[in-house]
Amino acid sequence: MSWFGWGEPAEPVHLPPAAEELLRAELRADDRSTPPVGLDEVRLPEPRLPARAAELLEHAVGAENVLRDRLARVRHAAGRSYPDLVRLRSGDASGAPDSVVLPGSREEVGEAIAICAAEGVAVIPFGGGTSVVGGVEALHGPFEAAVALDLRRLDGVVIDRESLLATLGAGLTGPRAEELLNEQGLTLGHFPQSFEHATIGGYVATRSAGQASTGYGRIDEMVRGLRMATPAGELVVKPVPASAAGPSLLELAVGSEGVFGVITDATLAARPVPQRRSYEGWSFRSFPEGAAAFREMEQSHASPDVARLSDEEETRIALLMSSSGSAAERAGKAYLRARGHEGGCIAIVGWEGTDGEVRRRRARTRTHLRHGGGVRLGSRPGDAWLRSRYNGPYQRDVLLDRGLAVETLETATTWSRLLELHAAVRGALTTALSGRGTPPLVTCHVSHLYASGASLYFTWIARREDGAELDQWRAAKEAAGDAIVAAGGTITHHHAVGRDHVRWMRAEVGDTGLEALRAVKDRLDPRGVMNPGKLLPDDAG
Repeated sequence: MSWFGWGEPAEPVHLPPAAEELLRAELRADDRSTPPVGLDEVRLPEPRLPARAAELLEHAVGAENVLRDRLARVRHAAGRSYPDLVRLRSGDASGAPDSVVLPGSREEVGEAIAICAAEGVAVIPFGGGTSVVGGVEALHGPFEAAVALDLRRLDGVVIDRESLLATLGAGLTGPRAEELLNEQGLTLGHFPQSFEHATIGGYVATRSAGQASTGYGRIDEMVRGLRMATPAGELVVKPVPASAAGPSLLELAVGSEGVFGVITDATLAARPVPQRRSYEGWSFRSFPEGAAAFREMEQSHASPDVARLSDEEETRIALLMSSSGSAAERAGKAYLRARGHEGGCIAIVGWEGTDGEVRRRRARTRTHLRHGGGVRLGSRPGDAWLRSRYNGPYQRDVLLDRGLAVETLETATTWSRLLELHAAVRGALTTALSGRGTPPLVTCHVSHLYASGASLYFTWIARREDGAELDQWRAAKEAAGDAIVAAGGTITHHHAVGRDHVRWMRAEVGDTGLEALRAVKDRLDPRGVMNPGKLLPDDAG
């Protein structure tokens, strides 16, 4: 990744003329350019790591693995949420760590944590840096100094092909893990939008959900065992198939976001690499019609591996963003118009497995979608989505360059409340941002299905409020978060809590739940050096 954004895509991202017109007409966007400042213009605080702590850390991991240079500190100053990028692009790296420490083994991780706990230095575990909820911001809490513990050197792999298990180092990126697994004919099947940069440790620490989670499951469903270094010692969960030995410590470690310790490796369930992948598009007359079809399909155990339903606004904007004006595109629009689907919703569905499995499952899914009012659009939309599945963050970089605010948020609820929650969050975002004179475009899609409910993933785009960008974002975030809680949703389905969702944790788990989590924190991290300000409300830095 670049230090100020997502980075350079494999192919350049351009906005087609129809999308440019949309931005001008509906967001009053102009043609100005708002590039980030240069790296040498970024404001960095003076390093405050005490000399004794620095010396001990250098002895533990090697002097060459304790970094203090400008680029290293800026790269570890923030994640990739909208407020993170606003600050970085404007030259504000005040949240940068004092040093970046790169341990090379789980023993070195444990030693570095012990040093920081003894010396009173905050520790921020850092994987790919893709957090969009403030999860890797180097908050100091009550401590003078903070270090980012970069886990990139923890890249070991042990594959048990017979058991379909892979023990993977926390610092492995998604692509590298897949490359090593593919050599053995295996895959995790875990492909979040952050896949290109996210790491195994980050997946597990945040309860990540890949785009094919309806078929493959979320990361928490894949974890069989792990090791976590804490200031109180190492926590080890053996990778057995199942256990009745009391409450699950695995569940406690998965999703812990670095506030209890550092996940150094995880044993995950793997699957054979699919022989075939088949993706296609469908259309529904409305979001409620599509949601009902998806519910019936999931509850009948007929779902594909990827099931994604865009609402009317996301469909409209996606079509504009990809518009080419071709004859095929015009013919497609005419076909939908003739079927009564003009202005409706697009769905993407996909199956993976052996040829026979794909054919059988695809036939079942199609039957349910047709019964629910869907019209099949063929493979072209599915293939296009598959090619561009990681493009969203790159498109955001382009929109930020144009002076626009772009942010995402997600939630989940039961089927009986899904449409209520969808309307409530859309309304809250529209009201909050319109009230500031920056009316937004608000889009949403369903992308993770369960028998009892589904996720909702929102994106909002608005003209940036110059000079009050963070106030504008905060108003939208608070309105959406309050609407989610009031409508019975979870404050996060897969982005995690980090710093941005802390204020809603009491509503999420209750007073007793918070006390239980604080008790674990106090036992595993008595001095509170691990990732201050994240997950627990009273730890805000």
